[in-house]
Amino acid sequence: MGLFAPVRDYVETLVHPSAQHDALTASRHRAFIAPRLLGSIIALASFPVYLFARGTPTTIELMVFAWLVVPILTAYFLSRTGRYESAHVLSSLALTGLVTAVAASTGGIVSFAAIWLVVVPLEAALSASRRVVATASTLALGAAGLLVLLGAEHLLPLPSPSSHAALAALGIVSAALYAAGLALGAEALARTSFWLLYAEEDRYRLLARNMTDVITRHGRDGGVLFMSPAGETLFGARIAELQGHGLFDRVHVADRPAYLTALGDTAALAESRSAEFRVRRDGIDAHGHPAMDFVWIEMRCRPLEQAGADAGEADRREVVAVLRDVTGRKQQQQALEDARAEAERANAAKSRFLATMSHELRTPLNAIIGFSEMLKREAALMLDAKRRNEYAGLINDSGNHLLAVVNGILDMSKIETDNFEITPEPFNPGQVIASCCDILALRAREADVALERLVPGDLPEIVADKRALNQIMFNLLSNAIRFTDRGGKVLVSARAEAGNIAFVVEDNGVGISDEDLARVGEPYFQAGASYDRRHGGTGLGLSIVKGLVRLHGGEFSIRSRVGEGTRITIGLPLDCERSRPVKKKRPHGVVSPIIIPMNQSAGTVQPASPVKKSA
Repeated sequence: MGLFAPVRDYVETLVHPSAQHDALTASRHRAFIAPRLLGSIIALASFPVYLFARGTPTTIELMVFAWLVVPILTAYFLSRTGRYESAHVLSSLALTGLVTAVAASTGGIVSFAAIWLVVVPLEAALSASRRVVATASTLALGAAGLLVLLGAEHLLPLPSPSSHAALAALGIVSAALYAAGLALGAEALARTSFWLLYAEEDRYRLLARNMTDVITRHGRDGGVLFMSPAGETLFGARIAELQGHGLFDRVHVADRPAYLTALGDTAALAESRSAEFRVRRDGIDAHGHPAMDFVWIEMRCRPLEQAGADAGEADRREVVAVLRDVTGRKQQQQALEDARAEAERANAAKSRFLATMSHELRTPLNAIIGFSEMLKREAALMLDAKRRNEYAGLINDSGNHLLAVVNGILDMSKIETDNFEITPEPFNPGQVIASCCDILALRAREADVALERLVPGDLPEIVADKRALNQIMFNLLSNAIRFTDRGGKVLVSARAEAGNIAFVVEDNGVGISDEDLARVGEPYFQAGASYDRRHGGTGLGLSIVKGLVRLHGGEFSIRSRVGEGTRITIGLPLDCERSRPVKKKRPHGVVSPIIIPMNQSAGTVQPASPVKKSA
């Protein structure tokens, strides 16, 4: 092995660069160069030994030894140009010339050398080219015909009878040995070709079976002709079910035009195309029942030229495609899009919050500052006791309004961070409803809104936080009065149900659009998103209501239609102590911060305590 390694490496360096990229072509080049180069060198090296043993060579012997240079030249030609077929033609031409010359000198067609003309096309067969074999056969037949013609014209010397049998035997044996060598070379090339093809197929088989991407081959009509085994895992179906138009039938109806366009453009324009579409995938759910879902697939197509097809024959062109599951990427893109939309909503909510807070805080602060300055200058303004008491009342109302705004923000923050503590106790909910109606009766009369209540006298007691229920009913009723036009009506009712008490507040006011209805109850959201409308409020009322209901383990529902009114139903369990959700314990020593959410929109309500706003 070590002796032949330098020779093998040297022969490897003689292979033309154009053939080194293909293992089979490189093997053929080596099979052509190595025997001609090494055989000729060995034969030429033995020439001195032959002279020493034989003596003065004859003309034929000199011709044979001179011809040994020709294989070296043909090997050099192939090494420099890489033209494999041309090198075989030159080799056939040189061998035919040598055989013809020797045969012409030793008796013509009956010469011992004439049998070598049969070897010429056999040697050409190693090229695996019909053109080379046809050329070599033509040369051999032409040489045989020339020898016959020259013999018929008596232009060739007669063979020596004494040496005819020996030379004929030598010619036959040498030709047979050379033919045997050619046969072994052909077998070696065939074996190399087989193993190279097997290794190539094994590599592709390994890739096809282990890669997660699916490789498909599509016919002229877009049908699947071939699909790699990964298709069964990706689509949850057998390959036989996906071939033909089975894959197309699984493509989402809305995405089928994109799927067909990518395949059609690739076949028609001979250009790479890509498309993304959804494909139905069969599977099994957690309970072992058949289930299906849609996965996003990215398909990259490339044209596959058919052998013998012209460049313009698009109807004969097939398509090879690589399909990849990009569902995760699509979900990430959707998550990014949702995050971007959420960021935009948060920015809009921040702007609305700042605009709302600037109004809700600045108006009472201006009143406090203005009337307090007037009281400081009462001597100069000659204010009487009645006017001083009026100004003091306005200052007090404005301060209470500021306190209500701050309390609403703090309550919302506590609810958001699960720090709002409720104290359940048994009480009659009808009394809470009556108390809220009495407090808001004056505001309803000033707004020309009829405030009615329908509460049965046998309404059972409830175990809940009385202060929280009072705030819930006050926020709902004040909202209903605020958003009901003059001459309208607000009705509050309660009824006992199975283990619950349902509180209903409904009005025939302005109503809420479907777009805003889905977001009602989000902190700082105000339906309509208008800063200059006539209804005030911080947008926290319904958010606080929903939070307090959740802390009691209750339910919140709302129905509304623009121009017809709104109906809000609150369902609280009779014993909220048992039904409320378990509060998660925080680590000892950790203090929850007060957070004012800025990433949500909404609400159409005012603070949780009644105030009188000053102009």
